[in-house]
Amino acid sequence: MDLQQRLETIVAGPLESQGYELVRVMFQGRSRPTLQVMAERKDGRAMTVDDCAEISRSLSALLDVEDPIQGGYVLEVSSPGIDRPLTRPKDFSVWAGFEAKLESLVAVDGRKRFRGRLLGFDEAGGAVAIETETGPAHVPLADLKSAKLVLTDELIAAVTKGQDGQG
Repeated sequence: MDLQQRLETIVAGPLESQGYELVRVMFQGRSRPTLQVMAERKDGRAMTVDDCAEISRSLSALLDVEDPIQGGYVLEVSSPGIDRPLTRPKDFSVWAGFEAKLESLVAVDGRKRFRGRLLGFDEAGGAVAIETETGPAHVPLADLKSAKLVLTDELIAAVTKGQDGQG
């Protein structure tokens, strides 16, 4: 198990028991190593600074015990934000209909970058579907390097009305 998988395994359970869901764990940086934990409330309500502080306190203690990272690092806890990364299969279904950017590790139909309306996740085929300016594309989830929503007026309106698919 690589460090990324180990970190996800360590933090996911405790977050769940506190009423949160793990969106992403990312460890990066050489001169100032940072462990970023991105979470959201399971009840669909907006994350608060107090939520982030609560998660930070509990994860700090847990990570001190587990000690998965050698050397010092900074722990950052945050919410995904409006133009959130799409990291889980359910994200592609929940946020279908909104504009997104995808980047693939390997070329799909001769390209690696896609921008357009997210069509959802094809669980049978394990691919993310997106309608681009040149037509539909299907990017296998296993080949997905990154995916995130694009900040648009439509997305802002949906999220501020509480129609963010979380409740």
